[in-house]
Amino acid sequence: MKFSVVERFTRYVKIYTQSDHDSTTLPTTARQLDLARLLVDELQDLGLVDVVMDKYGYVYGTLPANTTAPAPVIGFLAHMDTSPDLSGKNVKPQLVEYNGGDIVLNREKGIVLSPQEFPDLKKYVGKTLITTDGTTLLGADDKAGVAEIMAALEHLAAHVEIKHGVIKVCFTPDEEVGQGADHFDVAGFAADFAYTMDGGEVGELQYENFNAASAKIAIQGRSVHPGSSKNKMINASLVAIELNNRLPVDKRPDSTEGYQGFYHLTRINGDVEKAEMRYILREHDRGNFEAMKAELEAIVDQLNARYGNGCVSLDLKDDYYNMKEKIEPVMHVIDLARSAMEAVGVKPLVVPIRGGTDGARLSYMGLPCPNIFTGGHNAHGRYEYIPVFAMEKAVEVILQIVQKAVK
Repeated sequence: MKFSVVERFTRYVKIYTQSDHDSTTLPTTARQLDLARLLVDELQDLGLVDVVMDKYGYVYGTLPANTTAPAPVIGFLAHMDTSPDLSGKNVKPQLVEYNGGDIVLNREKGIVLSPQEFPDLKKYVGKTLITTDGTTLLGADDKAGVAEIMAALEHLAAHVEIKHGVIKVCFTPDEEVGQGADHFDVAGFAADFAYTMDGGEVGELQYENFNAASAKIAIQGRSVHPGSSKNKMINASLVAIELNNRLPVDKRPDSTEGYQGFYHLTRINGDVEKAEMRYILREHDRGNFEAMKAELEAIVDQLNARYGNGCVSLDLKDDYYNMKEKIEPVMHVIDLARSAMEAVGVKPLVVPIRGGTDGARLSYMGLPCPNIFTGGHNAHGRYEYIPVFAMEKAVEVILQIVQKAVK
């Protein structure tokens, strides 16, 4: 059965695949395997070989070459999970012919997608958009990438006259919780280079990303009756507030853009006795990245000096690094993608990723892996949307890459 990229996308987003930061299982949620099993069946139906879902939930497959001409082995990757930031359960995608102005996502709840808050909408007047119903995220991050890769494979299977080398594909779990590359089999994948289909608006081509770290902070307070607590009580929640207030206000996500880094408080809870905080740290420049980590460590030391050793504990770890260092020696990979975009009438937007992808870590694991657009906007929230034409262009770009790579 033949599916358009839109049909694939709208089917995939209805499968609940949200990952979980706090889980200790692999993958972090068993529900991701529902999509994985479906993709295994679909890859096999398309004639791919060596199709497998491994014990970690990674789905691999190979489309054999149909030419003897020299060609590199090219990989394409996308992740199956959706962000824990907002529910991905019972997603109800809506097709909207956008004629400008506000889009009412949910009349009953008064949820509106407006160009006043999201000016990029103005670019898509006259286009068909896929939106949420305002109660969940959409899941274009990254089921659009999954759908685009699958649609390109379907087209290649149906058009054997299109000559291509060996194509490898992988759909990964747990990217949204920073574990998407943890168990990726680089040696078994055996690609010369790859692309993650996990970018934003049409045209994005990215080989620079944040250096990333995550911080878990635990604060141990001392609870004493407030009526007799002078010089005795340590209110853990107030210590947490003090810690956050010592970080620079201009290094928050809502105050930064481009190459500027940030501290992002993702979770805080507590009472007088105990408090917990979670941060992510992001910075493109490696030197500035190390300085940010040192700044947070210094604040923790200062608070322990004030309130007593052991009051504040910090678990700080690096998550991934800027892939630029690994891509610059193989810039032909970028040139190939740029040429493919231009061939289908897409203007390449070479911009830094204000985030990370599986490709960042894979590049350090020996698989150069820059990032290509999927077309989505406003990921991780109820205002997420994607233009249909952008997904179609992403499919065309994949098809051009594999053809242009043949010598």
